Amino acid sequence: MLPIFEQFFDEFRSVWRFRWWALASAAILAIVGWVILFAMPDRYEAGARVFVDTRTALKPVLEGLTVEQDVDAQLNFVRQSLIAGPQLRKIAEQAGVLSPTITQPARQARVLDSMASRITLSVRSANDRQTDQEAGTIYGIAYQDSNRERALRVTETLLNTLVEQTLGGKRRGAETAQKFLEVQIREYEQRLRDAEDRLATFKKQNIGLMPTEQGGYFAQLQSEIDLAKKAENDLKIVISKRAELSRQLRGESVIGAAGSAGTASGSGVTGGSDTVSRIKDTQARLDDLLLRFTDKHPDVLATRQTLEELQRRRTAEIESLRRGDANAVAASGAATNPVVQSIQLQLNLADVEIASLTGEITQHRNKAAELRQRLDTAPQVEAEFAALNRDYDVNKTQYTALLANYEKARLGEQADSAGSVRFEIVQPPNVGFVPVFPRRTLFIAGIFLVACILGAGIAYLLHLLRPVVGSARGLMALTGLPVLGVVATAFPDRIRAGRRRSALNFAAGVACLFVGCAIALALNWAGYRLGASALSG
Repeated sequence: MLPIFEQFFDEFRSVWRFRWWALASAAILAIVGWVILFAMPDRYEAGARVFVDTRTALKPVLEGLTVEQDVDAQLNFVRQSLIAGPQLRKIAEQAGVLSPTITQPARQARVLDSMASRITLSVRSANDRQTDQEAGTIYGIAYQDSNRERALRVTETLLNTLVEQTLGGKRRGAETAQKFLEVQIREYEQRLRDAEDRLATFKKQNIGLMPTEQGGYFAQLQSEIDLAKKAENDLKIVISKRAELSRQLRGESVIGAAGSAGTASGSGVTGGSDTVSRIKDTQARLDDLLLRFTDKHPDVLATRQTLEELQRRRTAEIESLRRGDANAVAASGAATNPVVQSIQLQLNLADVEIASLTGEITQHRNKAAELRQRLDTAPQVEAEFAALNRDYDVNKTQYTALLANYEKARLGEQADSAGSVRFEIVQPPNVGFVPVFPRRTLFIAGIFLVACILGAGIAYLLHLLRPVVGSARGLMALTGLPVLGVVATAFPDRIRAGRRRSALNFAAGVACLFVGCAIALALNWAGYRLGASALSG
């Protein structure tokens, strides 16, 4: 046999000496454990589940139109308040957990702490493949109590409180928000009216100094200066244009006068009040006289002298045209030339434009001078006006935003009443007829197994306290000396018979221990049956 097995059998034989101690210890421990187990009160668990859906049909319709409230945060707040604070005391009083006879604060605190430790609140998604916001959330409530009816009442109260407090909290939150917004709206409405009054009074007191559409004071001053410079430049251009037109007019008048004189010399037309016409008439009459008289005829000589005087006058008029004399133009007959008339029209327009630009320059210079006189007051007025406008704009913007939020809050409250959040009871409050604690069947078997292990441990401890040598090999290992022989016991048959009786008695004791375990299991089963029958009846 291997040495390790020999050592094991030596230890087993040594422990076997205290088998009755082990059996007695196991029996006592098992009986005490079973008595304590059966003395423990039953604890029943009541449970309920509610489905919370925040993605109802109203959600996408009202998106952006109402004030969004975090329903999950509200639920979490209510869930935490259920197991702490005044809300837990209220639930305990309604469900009968906290009796009116308990008046000591310390005892009340212990009852409430015990109740809170037996409340279980769970949260999970309705669909594990989606987030809570997409699939909704299932809230679970469980409570354990030795009284089955009380456990059911506590669970019902917890469920009702969860739903009512969540909806009530949303309603109270909406009402609080509306009241706050109403106060703020009234305050900002008064501020807006005051700002409007200040702005109107300021405008009345500073007529003529207010910024216009062209900008503020400095922008207007710079604009007038720029416009005056632009008008001066335009005036220079028009003056230059007029000078060129005058030069062209003189040239065209000379050309027209010369052409008229040439025409008059070969024309037979008489009459006309200007020099050209008279030259034409005189030349025609001279030609007619030469046809009838000689060159020495007095009429011919007189007519020829008149023609020479008219030609000298025409020459003088041409010189006057070259100098730009308007009377000479009219007297010469050049004004009837279309080119001269066109140039004269443009010249007249240039004169009108020069007069207009001169007046415009004077107007802009006067406006700039007037603005320079207000250099000390206008910027200050402009700054005060900008400050008043800024204050008015800020109050108006805030007032408009508050009105919009107030309408959203009102619409959100109406949406809550219409069912923007849906609570659906998935599992109504219920409690089983079998207690959830203690699990007596499992505990009976566990106590039996632990008692057996502890009994064996006690026997081994006694072996360690009172060791013996059970074999020649053990004696040799203990002393370090060789064993020469082993003396057998006397009357071996009698000893074997005693050992057999002892083993049978021990087996009977172990059997009694198993029978005790079976009896405990039977009693537990019968107690369950009787309790379920009583509760169902």
